Amino acid sequence: MADNHSKEVRSMNMSHIRSTNSKPEEIVRKYLFSQGLRYRKNVKKLPGCPDIVLPKYHTVIFVNGCFWHRHDCSRFVWPSSNQDYWRPKILRNVERDKKNTEELKALGWNVITVWECELKRAVREENLNLLITKIQQSKS
Repeated sequence: MADNHSKEVRSMNMSHIRSTNSKPEEIVRKYLFSQGLRYRKNVKKLPGCPDIVLPKYHTVIFVNGCFWHRHDCSRFVWPSSNQDYWRPKILRNVERDKKNTEELKALGWNVITVWECELKRAVREENLNLLITKIQQSKS
């Protein structure tokens, strides 16, 4: 099935999708900072360039979009158009995520993934509190 947009329009749309400093990342970072936790952003020396690195706790946090990383929730739906492009792309993202997680764990890092759907306003506070608990448990 053909794309609904011209190449130029599609290119412009895709160029506006941020890989860093997304709204979900900002929510998590602001919460961590408000809780007194200090972190580094997008550390390129670590596998997968984690969104948030907490050196004191030897913990990395990936803030993943449900669509881009194929989360099993209502936000992820396989695209109905251009499936020859989207299926391999999304499956590569999932495989890359697994590989990066394994490499980080092999290096002794604790890996936490926060999903975009976990930051919806209705469940945000509960999930962010759970995140703090996970981080504190990783220190012991």
